[in-house]
Amino acid sequence: MSDIVRDKSMNFAIEIVNLYKFLKDEKREFVMSKQILKSGTSIGANLREAKNAQSDLDFIHKNAIAQKECDETLFWLELLRKTDFISEENFVNLSSQATELLKIIRSIILTKKSNLKKTL
Repeated sequence: MSDIVRDKSMNFAIEIVNLYKFLKDEKREFVMSKQILKSGTSIGANLREAKNAQSDLDFIHKNAIAQKECDETLFWLELLRKTDFISEENFVNLSSQATELLKIIRSIILTKKSNLKKTL
């Protein structure tokens, strides 16, 4: 895993933790805030696990989990925006970060799969 995706996922997780605090303390929202906290912080955690994968297939699997968590986070962001729990500005900022992470993760998976096919 490159330092870029590691740093981006960590910075995103920090923003998600701050969003969780805001939703919990200011908006008194406890269900969606927990959901986005779990999915938004697990992206980086799964990318870190992929770094220590036991095989190429395990690496792909861990990245695929990070990809799913990232997409789930986008769902919660959309729902929070459509229910007026977060501002348009906050939504645009976080959803563009999540979308960028999603593209990077997809690229990592496709590159690894392509490299695996070449070795077979």
